[in-house]
This record gives sequence, structure tokens and C-alpha cells, in this order.
Amino acid sequence: MGTIYRTNFQDLKLFRSGKVRDVYEFEDSLLIVASDRISAFDVIMNEPIPGKGEMLSKISMFWFSKTKSIIPNHFISNDVDEYPEVCKKYSEQLRGRSMLVKKCKTLAIECIVRGYITGSGWKEYLKKGTVTGIPLPSGLLEFQQLPEPIFTPSTKAEEGHDENISFDKATEIVGKDIAEKVRDFSIALYKFGANYLEQNNLILADTKFEFGLDEKGNLILIDEALTPDSSRFWQKDVYQPGKPPVQFDKQILRNYLLSLDWNQKPPAPKLPEEILNRTAEKYKEALNMIVHD
Repeated sequence: MGTIYRTNFQDLKLFRSGKVRDVYEFEDSLLIVASDRISAFDVIMNEPIPGKGEMLSKISMFWFSKTKSIIPNHFISNDVDEYPEVCKKYSEQLRGRSMLVKKCKTLAIECIVRGYITGSGWKEYLKKGTVTGIPLPSGLLEFQQLPEPIFTPSTKAEEGHDENISFDKATEIVGKDIAEKVRDFSIALYKFGANYLEQNNLILADTKFEFGLDEKGNLILIDEALTPDSSRFWQKDVYQPGKPPVQFDKQILRNYLLSLDWNQKPPAPKLPEEILNRTAEKYKEALNMIVHD
């Protein structure tokens, strides 16, 4: 399992380089390559997480297959032999960490579903009794399950911090019809994932989806799905509201960064080998708990 921090395929057309993925453009498709970069608090760390890109790709492809009956997605193939001919010379770097996907018009919001109260939602709840303006019952404990999953969209920032927004603001950005559809699809996908993972001793605390419109204007699921980069996974059999859960995501990294005197802005601090390895191990555990043939 090789490590790739940033790709450099000089005769491919770079479409964009995100926090984790490098995307290359062809006439009617995109090639998404999952690097081993990791971001926290929307800042890209300088050190890679060994094997992370391959693990994320396996998890996303698993969910794209599992959820296509709920909503179509952008996945075409992850077989490098089916990629455009110009990709063949990069087969070794691409194998296991890339996918060919349909081009689409990406929606300018991120679609977050929260089933439990934690993170920025908990901070807002303590101050106002709400999460992104949605009133919640009083007396909730940190990490407690919500009565029903809630849809809490955010802006999409290529650099810097995403910003939580209200549903009304989301409708201003993408239109009422699209906003209602992505809300309903997001909650349906969350519930499907949560029910599946519960059988594998995992709680899906919250997750983020992204959507786009295909060439016919149909809504499709894009980017990644239900990975440790886009979700919080907790161990179910030891979970207790009010007590920090056992996590299978990048919370180890977040917790380490919170222990530093760092303002959560670039440049990122240097990460010790132990944190890199422990984070990689959590991703591996998540992969093994999620992906079953």
C-alpha cells in the first residue's frame, strides 16, 4: 500500500485539487484520486496518513453500490483498465485509490445530517438550545441521540472553514425544490447507513453528503459517501450518552490538535508519528467494520 501526498500526472488535465482529492478532467468524465492527505478544522496537514486514500476509496465504492437504489450516483468504474488510455501509464498509482465518475454540476452546499449531538452542534446547543437554528429539546447530554436526525447544511469552502447555514439560506443558494430534495435524500441515506452500521457495532453520529446535477438535470450523489473523513463513527456496545465515545474517524487527530496552542489556521503544526499511525489504524478498523462482501 503506497503513500501519495499529492498527485502529479502532467499529461492529464487537473480539474481541481481539494483538501484530500485530486480531480482530473476528461471530455465527459472526471478521474477522482484519493490522496493520503488529511485535513482537520479545514486545514490540510503536512504529513500523509499511510494507506488512507485506498481505504477511503473502498468505503465510498461500497456505499455507492449499496445506496444506488435510494439515489443514483456519479460512479462509473474503479477498474484502471477501463480508464481513458492516457491514464494507463499511471496505473500503479491509480489502482485502488481512484474512480472514474460522471461529470455533473456540483451543488454549492454540503449536506450534513446529525443523528447525535456533538462537535459544533453541541457548542451551539449549549449557548442557544439550537443546532443551526433548529430548536432541540432541553436537557440533552453531549453525544446523546436526537429524537430524529436533523438536516444541517453548510457552505462549501475550498479553502478555510465551511460555515453552518440555515435551511432557508440553503434554499437561497440552490433553490427550494433542490434544497428539499437534498434534505430528504440526505436523511434517507443517513438512516440507511445508520441502520446498516448498527448491525456492525457502529453508530453513525453524523455525516456529510454532496450532490450534483447530471447532464439531464437529475440529482445524483457525488464525491464520497459515509467515510471516516465525512462522518463520525462510534463503537455501539460501549456507547453511553454524556461520555466520550470510542471513535473510528479522525477524532484522534482533532483531539491532538485541540491540545496544542494552535489557532486552527495554516500553517498546520507538525504531527508526531504516533498520531499518524493511530489515525491510520482507526481508518483501517472502520474499513474492516464497514465493508463486507
